[in-house]
Amino acid sequence: MKKQFGVFLLRCLLNSFGLWITVRVFGTGYTDQDLQSGFWVFILAGIIFSIVNALLKPLVVVLSLPAILLTLGLFTIIVNGLMVYIALKLTPGITMTFWYSVLAGMILSLINYIVSTTIEMRKTRKETV
Repeated sequence: MKKQFGVFLLRCLLNSFGLWITVRVFGTGYTDQDLQSGFWVFILAGIIFSIVNALLKPLVVVLSLPAILLTLGLFTIIVNGLMVYIALKLTPGITMTFWYSVLAGMILSLINYIVSTTIEMRKTRKETV
């Protein structure tokens, strides 16, 4: 249980960093008031995104399964973008258009893939030793 919570916190922090990067790159809807409040806004955004991803994404994937199958999985990019869009709508102080959210979803998917792969590699390395 402790490991799962640690992985969740790691994902929250890396999602916060990914959201910070995407908002900086695409530059929509965030103004720097001061560094400390901006830090907490992105931490909150990462937590909200992680919760939305864990709770809402499975339901949306099941409901959009026909579109995912029809597009051979490419519709999952839109689903990821929708999750980013919903998370940023729930976060005060950050806004992003839907299509920029789709691009941000691609970046965050890449970050989550790297984290998952790293954790799996560590797990298998510990099991073999």
